[in-house]
Amino acid sequence: MGFIMEFAENLVLRLMEDPNERDKKFRDHLYSLQDSCKKTKEMWSLPLRPYGFWTFERHNSQLAWDAQITNVPGRRDPYDEVLAESSQ
Repeated sequence: MGFIMEFAENLVLRLMEDPNERDKKFRDHLYSLQDSCKKTKEMWSLPLRPYGFWTFERHNSQLAWDAQITNVPGRRDPYDEVLAESSQ
């Protein structure tokens, strides 16, 4: 009977992975994940548009002719709104 228990114990120990090796693999995985996260954060901190993109003539001309964009409350000139209200 001791032989069967010894055989089962050896079988289980052979099937189990080494805890030190498992910890090393997990630590390496975490370090690589941390590096990729740092790289992603650095990439996300870069501006998507170059400096001065929104002041291009193409963009400003669209603001001038597109009434839906021009008359949005944040885009209207507050001075013009005051004049329009006083003339009514």
